[in-house]
Amino acid sequence: MSLKCEQLTYTELAAQFGTPLYVYSRAALDEAFKAYQTAFATLNPLICYAVKANSNLSVIRRFAELGSGFDIVSGGELARVLAAGGDAGKTIFSGVGKSEAEIEFALKSGVKCFNVESLPELDRINQVAAALGKQAPISLRINPDVDAKTHPYISTGLKANKFGIAMSEAEAAYRYAASLPHLNITGIDCHIGSQLIDLAPLTEACERILLLVDKLEAAGIALQHIDLGGGVGIVYHNEQKPDLQAYADAVAKVMDKRPQQLVLEPGRSLVGNAGALLTRVEFIKQGEEKHFVIVDAAMNDLMRPALYQAYHHIENAEPTDAAPILADIVGPVCETGDFLAQNRKIAAKPGDLLVVRSAGAYASSMASNYNTRARAAEVLVSGSKAKLVRRRETIEEMLANETECL
Repeated sequence: MSLKCEQLTYTELAAQFGTPLYVYSRAALDEAFKAYQTAFATLNPLICYAVKANSNLSVIRRFAELGSGFDIVSGGELARVLAAGGDAGKTIFSGVGKSEAEIEFALKSGVKCFNVESLPELDRINQVAAALGKQAPISLRINPDVDAKTHPYISTGLKANKFGIAMSEAEAAYRYAASLPHLNITGIDCHIGSQLIDLAPLTEACERILLLVDKLEAAGIALQHIDLGGGVGIVYHNEQKPDLQAYADAVAKVMDKRPQQLVLEPGRSLVGNAGALLTRVEFIKQGEEKHFVIVDAAMNDLMRPALYQAYHHIENAEPTDAAPILADIVGPVCETGDFLAQNRKIAAKPGDLLVVRSAGAYASSMASNYNTRARAAEVLVSGSKAKLVRRRETIEEMLANETECL
């Protein structure tokens, strides 16, 4: 049976738009967002989609239509949110290295809050706000020293990580922020990592943050919102599906009718399984030790396997009479690390279309032009309709910004 995205086969989509191709399901985006709304209904949170997961304007626009706020980590992402019709007043600016220009842009745009990660950043935001005659809304990202038990590259809540302010230094940092005349303390933030399947660490982090909130209130620093970040994982392979409702119930229990607004920053769990990467088989190569299925997508289209040793399920888009083989599925990039899968059983022959699952998050947004490869097109599917939401890049466009040598 032909594999489909909603009512369209991947084969039809590849024939119309070419490969490599990112394909997203609007119904899956809607379903994932509404799952958060349903699970956390009693807390009525502000759900801020983490734009870095997938920054396509049509994806951002769809979440804006659903009522989402946004979590951004650069001025460029803020520009995307505004271009897509997102509300700056529901946008939180995170990240460890905000430039003066980015801070000025965000203040002029009216962002809801800056998640601040260091004392020097407090000073910078205060100085920029003073120059503009404004008060900057800020929260401090607190590092609760909770082990997310995930890949070390996407763990962010330990003492050794670059993110946030240590819990032991948090009260002093808040007092310092309160002393700066052009800052307005509005909240507190934490984010311990990504692709969490066991959500117990998230609840533990919440409990630690709430203890700090009580200490701050006793010191006369009242907060308007509590931001618990994101990090809820998805099923890529054989992981247990995270229990979002159980997590929401645990948060509701520890929040215990607190007046602060709850803020959540999901990214991967909203878009990851809404997307697939389509790639065409170029060759089947028999090496001395193993087979290689060489495809037209590469590590510049999907960095996660090379960067995180991540697993993505891969299957043939159509029934095939090819015999299954054990092979590495690799791209044409000139790197040994250019693989989409290793030691994978796959039935395929040259010309076949393969579907790489769970490519809605951190695929197109991490894509590059390495080896002077044009970035792939992106398509959004709704029912029986498909819309090209990013056209395929051209070689001419890649060369246009480069000048001749002196």
